[in-house]
Amino acid sequence: MEKSWNNRAWFMVLPVLVLVAFSAVVPLMTVVNYSVQDTFGNNEFFWAGTEWFEELLASDRFWEAMGRNLVFSLVILAIEVPLGIFIALNMPRKGIGVSVCLVLMALPLLVPWNVVGTIWQVFGRVDIGLLGHTLEAIGIDYNYVSDPIDAWITVVLMDVWHWTSLVVLLCYAGLVSIPDAYYQAARIDGASRWAVFRYIQLPKMNRVLLIAVLLRFMDSFMIYTEPFVVTGGGPGNSTTFLSIDLVKMAVGQFDLGPAAAMSLVYFLIILLLSWVFYTVMTNRGVER
Repeated sequence: MEKSWNNRAWFMVLPVLVLVAFSAVVPLMTVVNYSVQDTFGNNEFFWAGTEWFEELLASDRFWEAMGRNLVFSLVILAIEVPLGIFIALNMPRKGIGVSVCLVLMALPLLVPWNVVGTIWQVFGRVDIGLLGHTLEAIGIDYNYVSDPIDAWITVVLMDVWHWTSLVVLLCYAGLVSIPDAYYQAARIDGASRWAVFRYIQLPKMNRVLLIAVLLRFMDSFMIYTEPFVVTGGGPGNSTTFLSIDLVKMAVGQFDLGPAAAMSLVYFLIILLLSWVFYTVMTNRGVER
């Protein structure tokens, strides 16, 4: 007897598909359209083919911005993931301290991106900012407006303050899901603190760490608002990441064709690197 299929459930998914089409597919097709054309205004377009892509890939400006993005993302992951694991391991598992710690960890995540940039812009000022004034008082020459190293340190510290909590909360969720029987067996075997972390806690956090690394990499690689508010991409081009350079090209210079080509390349780079991260970490999890 042939089995009949009820396809009425697709009508429940249809609103989501329509929403995705208007919020993602249609804008993407518009960007693709702009990337292969040129315009001089008055809604007149001229076919350019792959000219903008060739120009972009041959541009030192693009590769320098991408290099800054990669360095920033790697620095962020190298700091936030170990720090998040360390904080999660030292958070209480029972009592009122759990609620207090969770609320404190969630607070930075509730602050909007532009407000985070404004906070650190004021915080780092030498005249009125607590950080800048304190460093100047103890004799440290600090000025994120004119010194590229200070600008980088400020942007990195700002991102660590804002997003380490996400890694902490994900790791903590993985830790509290570990049954007590694992710890009891470890105590019976006389396992050291490091052994418990290496063979019990870390494997159990493998999935949440994968999510944390992917989220933090994608977000840090697409960072725009915070460094733009604090440094504006300066001093010079020292903190001009791909996103900032893209906005300058599209809005400031009104080069829609090159900006659209850069958007597509930017999207493909994020997609490719995220797939590499996911594949590598998934394969390591399977091997364990």
